[in-house]
Amino acid sequence: MATKCRRSRTKFTEEQLKILIDAFNKKPYPGYAIKQRLALEVNTEESRIQIWFQNRRARHNFLKRPEKNLDLRQDRAYPEENIQGVRDRRCRTSYTSSQLQTLMNAFMENPYPGVDSREQLAEDIGVPESRVQIWFQNRRSRLHIQKKREPEEASAQRQNQGQDL
Repeated sequence: MATKCRRSRTKFTEEQLKILIDAFNKKPYPGYAIKQRLALEVNTEESRIQIWFQNRRARHNFLKRPEKNLDLRQDRAYPEENIQGVRDRRCRTSYTSSQLQTLMNAFMENPYPGVDSREQLAEDIGVPESRVQIWFQNRRSRLHIQKKREPEEASAQRQNQGQDL
């Protein structure tokens, strides 16, 4: 299994930051074309520009305010209810190893527990039932992805073995 490692932090020069800040002040939710242009201008990848804008909006508790704007497409692209401020978001739930073990055991018994089972599990491990429900959804999704990859990996191994002969 491949290990995931974090990408190193992108450091922008003062000149690059000036360009990005000016662009942010004009349009805090730039489209793909603008991000591509900025990426070329500051000599980095578009994904780094996207992350910079996300972080900038989060750092400044930025919430899009309705503007009287003639460009109606922009208003539809970012309806106010779809934009979450940092304070609106729930903190990530961290589980201890014993909590995870309890959840995994329950998952192996039944990957689709009813509300009663989830409530009992939540009480046993000391987290809200809604977090248990989300954990099960995420775990089922992860299992589905793993099962999807297994045939692909087995096929790749057979091809590699054929080449070795």
